[in-house]
Amino acid sequence: MSQFAYHNGVLHAEGVSLSAVAEQFGTPTYVYSKAALLANFAAYADACRGRDALVCYAMKANSNLAILDLLARQGAGFDIVSGGELLRVVAAGGDPRKVIFSGVGKTVDEMRLALDHDILCFNVESIPELHRLNEVAGSMGKRARISLRVNPNVDPKTHPYIATGLKANKFGVAFDDALATYRTAAQLPHLEVTGIDCHIGSQLLDDAPLLEALDRLIELIDTLGAEGIVLHHLDIGGGIGINYGEAGEAPPVAVADYLGRLFAKVDAWRAARHNGAPIKVIFEPGRSIVGNTGVLLTKVEFLKHGEEKNFCVVDAAMNDMMRPALYQAWMDMQAVAPGSKPAQTYDVVGPICESGDWLARDRALAVEQGDLLAMMQAGAYGLTMASNYNTRGRAAEVIVDGDVCHLVRRRETPAELYALESVIK
Repeated sequence: MSQFAYHNGVLHAEGVSLSAVAEQFGTPTYVYSKAALLANFAAYADACRGRDALVCYAMKANSNLAILDLLARQGAGFDIVSGGELLRVVAAGGDPRKVIFSGVGKTVDEMRLALDHDILCFNVESIPELHRLNEVAGSMGKRARISLRVNPNVDPKTHPYIATGLKANKFGVAFDDALATYRTAAQLPHLEVTGIDCHIGSQLLDDAPLLEALDRLIELIDTLGAEGIVLHHLDIGGGIGINYGEAGEAPPVAVADYLGRLFAKVDAWRAARHNGAPIKVIFEPGRSIVGNTGVLLTKVEFLKHGEEKNFCVVDAAMNDMMRPALYQAWMDMQAVAPGSKPAQTYDVVGPICESGDWLARDRALAVEQGDLLAMMQAGAYGLTMASNYNTRGRAAEVIVDGDVCHLVRRRETPAELYALESVIK
């Protein structure tokens, strides 16, 4: 995270000290680096330059309007999983014609909304969804562009909660059923079959499973072509991981290296087909674009020393960052201004009334009450997974651009949390 570094003993985001951010905006607060965000997107864009390719940011990772706007201005498309996410794209100035709509449970209203905005493609995940979309499109006098999300049954070797390409997962059409499903889709009058899609999982530190999945998709595309079902795009999904700073953690896949190997495989395949037509390649990166662009800034409320454990009680909690409680995820924790006294080992915990409310375990920290901590690599799956449990307002969000801070989401107030509720008269 080159945009987060210590200067004069204080952790900075670009040119702004995190102490100054806390003083101005309070805690807990998510702090993002604009420079890091643009650099991460550029890694994909540069590797795709000169090719028929589209980078569709998986906005479930972080859907703040300011982040979507910055990416849209760089030419990004968007991978969405709800109608609400589509409306966010539109509100941020993104192009709906660069939107792909994934997800296993699209409602009729969501389908209508997406068709009204003429999105690029629906990634269809079941035969019932095919028939529903055909009916909805027909009722609107439209044809829906579709691809099938094919489940290649490739083991991504990641946490089971974020593995999505195995037979036991709820996502996609089984590989063995894909050919028959494509045949069905090609016969439905209000659907236009345009592509194929897969996504095998998240936080992948080795691209071998992704390339294995590509081999299976290529096999299926060739089979479909022989039957006259010609596909125009190939969506290989996302899932490239980042380094969270845990000792012994494998280094992440370099974007340029992965895309280079993938494009080489695609080029060799197309060259081997006589007069093989080019095919658009689509990617759905999320975490690898925003994960290391942000930190969660939090304040130490109490240091509680116990017989078996020491606890560093902070004002951030599992409702602000669910990853540790949900996935047992390891995330680096740094003191914003490390003290001079010897470090002690703490579990970093929040104030929520759950034993599962922890952010880090067994960390050596030189901190005192009132000090600030930064949870590193917190740009992905932070606020998008946040809740208001215990009537806690969700954190503020700030983007740093050089030496300027922009508040891009203010902190919620308790009154706002119950504003939609009413008592029985």
